[in-house]
This record gives sequence, C-alpha cells and structure tokens, in this order.
Amino acid sequence: MMKAPVLFLCNRNAIRSPMAAALLGELGVAAESAGVSPGEPDPLSGVALGEVGLAIGAPPRNVDAVKLGRFGLIVALSPQAQHRALEMTRNTGTPVEYWQVADPSLVDGSREQRLAAYRAVRDELLKKLKQRFKTGV
Repeated sequence: MMKAPVLFLCNRNAIRSPMAAALLGELGVAAESAGVSPGEPDPLSGVALGEVGLAIGAPPRNVDAVKLGRFGLIVALSPQAQHRALEMTRNTGTPVEYWQVADPSLVDGSREQRLAAYRAVRDELLKKLKQRFKTGV
C-alpha cells in the first residue's frame, strides 16, 4: 500500500480525476485531484459518485496550485494531463502513470444516456484502482 498520497490529474478536474480520488480514498488510500486547466464542477459526476455513496471532495483546482513533492504517484487520466505531469516531474523522480479513460462529457444523448457514460467511467476507474492498488474491497 502507498504511504504518500496519489494525485489524479485530468484536463478540467471536474469528472475523471475527482471521481478517481474519491474512489481511491474509499479504498483506504489517500488521494487528491487536479486539472491542467480546471473547469466547473460537473453535476453528472456527482450523481454517478452519489449512487455509490460518495461525493466529490473539493472544487476543481489547477495542478499549478499543488505541491507535487508530497505525492508518491501521479496518475494522468488524459493525454494532456500526462504531458503536463511528465513536464512537471521531469526533475523530481515522482512516477507518472497514464490510464486511458474516456471523457464521459463527450457523450451526447438524453440525460440517462449521458449518465450511463459517467457510470461506466466510475466503474472502469474502480476496477483499475482495485487492480493497481491490490485491494479486494
């Protein structure tokens, strides 16, 4: 198990990274999230997390406001986030992993169709988190 917290990084810190941080926190590993250029909170992200008894912990924030040295791992959830994480950690030795996770906000359709995409991302993240952090929860 990791002792240092994990930082999840995505484009806007509104969907994937806060979902991942909330899910990993529920699995007993400290986690935070940030975005390359933070957007607005995404209500469907909150709905998808609420269905499993969780909530998004903090408003979207910029990765530039994060002290990177305290993280044991950075997980980038978009190509832009991966590029930014590698750039920021070039001289730190902090490991960076890239997990390809779809952006559910790109799905069109009814509210239910869009929410299904958010649920799929939530479930995919949870599966990846359990595999990566070897938790049976």
